[in-house]
Amino acid sequence: MINRRNFLKNSIQLGGGAFIFPIFSTTAIAACQSGATSEQASGMFFKISLAEWSLHKQLFAKKLTNMEFPEFTKSKFGISGVEYVSVFFEEKHTDKSYMQELKTRTDDLGIRNVLIMVDREGNLADATEKERKQAVENHYDWIEAAKFLGCHSIRVNARGVGSEQEVMKAAVDGLGRLSEFAKKMDINVIVENHGGYSSNAWWLSQVIQKVKMDNCGTLPDFGNFSVDPNKGIIYPYLKGIAQLMPFAKGVSAKSYDFDADGDELFVDFKKILNIIKNAGYKDYIGIEYEGSRLSEEQGILATKALLEKVGNKL
Repeated sequence: MINRRNFLKNSIQLGGGAFIFPIFSTTAIAACQSGATSEQASGMFFKISLAEWSLHKQLFAKKLTNMEFPEFTKSKFGISGVEYVSVFFEEKHTDKSYMQELKTRTDDLGIRNVLIMVDREGNLADATEKERKQAVENHYDWIEAAKFLGCHSIRVNARGVGSEQEVMKAAVDGLGRLSEFAKKMDINVIVENHGGYSSNAWWLSQVIQKVKMDNCGTLPDFGNFSVDPNKGIIYPYLKGIAQLMPFAKGVSAKSYDFDADGDELFVDFKKILNIIKNAGYKDYIGIEYEGSRLSEEQGILATKALLEKVGNKL
């Protein structure tokens, strides 16, 4: 079986080779960029937000900061919903003055802080109870940060080592403990299909059902269905999204590249958005551009244009 993620990565990097992707319509990008700022375009059943990871190259290069991200998102892309990534806070999420400044800026700009994607805080499905408990507690500060900013959720990972059933049991315990803490603050704990067992949508849906808490759900990602990249095991993405949507409290619109008509080359946005709409979801869909041919800014605008094109027809 072909590993789709590796195929995407290798194909996109063939810049000077024989296989070159068509250039996305600059007219469509310009139209998108000049459009009025709006969370939800007329006729669409969902709202658009921007995942900070879409700008990770600029952020890691210090050309943009986490503090500047919200204003940049609204002024550059006409998007007023933002999804943060924990690593870009640079451990300032417990700094009261920093957090107050960030909240004041977003409030003044009319920007909605949607969620925080939390990484590098330990494995919530660790086989060792001590390590799992520590991972749960490591997330407490992020729940408090999300509450302060007015976010509805933190996105976490359900990672661990062991058999499918062993990791499932540990994940149910870790997510359950964290969700108990988050419930006191009216914050959701949502799990992304993000590698390993979590990219098996059936497995992840079973975990959420076993946790049995209404503030524990999923963040379906359009592209993260590589269960085992070394063996080329890919979970069918349309089936996966359909299985995760009943528990969704957020959605991540992963994109890589586009054809001349502005359609994504590797994921079918029309079919995916139909699944999302049929599930009754009406909240934010976050743009998460991960391509390399287009610049980060062009890729974000292309993804936004595609979401609006399809969204306004459904």
